Amino acid sequence: MGQNIPVQRSEAWKSTLLRAKKVKLLLLDVDGVLTDGTIIYTHDGGESKGFNTQDGFGLRILQDAGVTVGLITARTSEAVSRRAADLGFAHLYQGRKDKSTVYQEILTKTGLSPEQTSYMGDDLLDLPLLLEAGCSFAPANAVTEVRQRVHYTTEHSGGHGAVREVCELILEARGQLAGILATYSK
Repeated sequence: MGQNIPVQRSEAWKSTLLRAKKVKLLLLDVDGVLTDGTIIYTHDGGESKGFNTQDGFGLRILQDAGVTVGLITARTSEAVSRRAADLGFAHLYQGRKDKSTVYQEILTKTGLSPEQTSYMGDDLLDLPLLLEAGCSFAPANAVTEVRQRVHYTTEHSGGHGAVREVCELILEARGQLAGILATYSK
């Protein structure tokens, strides 16, 4: 009962599918995208971040479906290194404020064109790369200037399912989401 009810998608989602169909690489910012942007400093000088397990699972199934994933972040954090390793990301660039230069390095290394890439960011530092990538995303909590310039703004905030939403959009665009859902609906 109710197992085959289609998910209702927004017009913004539907209008992004054509761009997302070409995506072979998803690059992400970290703070405010993979996390809610909160940084907790511990009494011993350490740093703590929280990551959403649904985002993580979405990134795993996206990679299993053939899309490469990477992180580009201006900050450096051991927690980010660990999360990237746990999820098997192909690219990890930390401490890099000039994200466009990193992006060009990745394009050269992979041989991909901008149309085959996507980027998700939430703040002004992300704008240059968001404007270069073939398909750009922002979480609901992104600053207004970013939300107004991306191809798709998620309904969820960073650290609370925004990345999972993007993974599902890319998978739907590639015609792979229904098959993945069927695997888990048996």
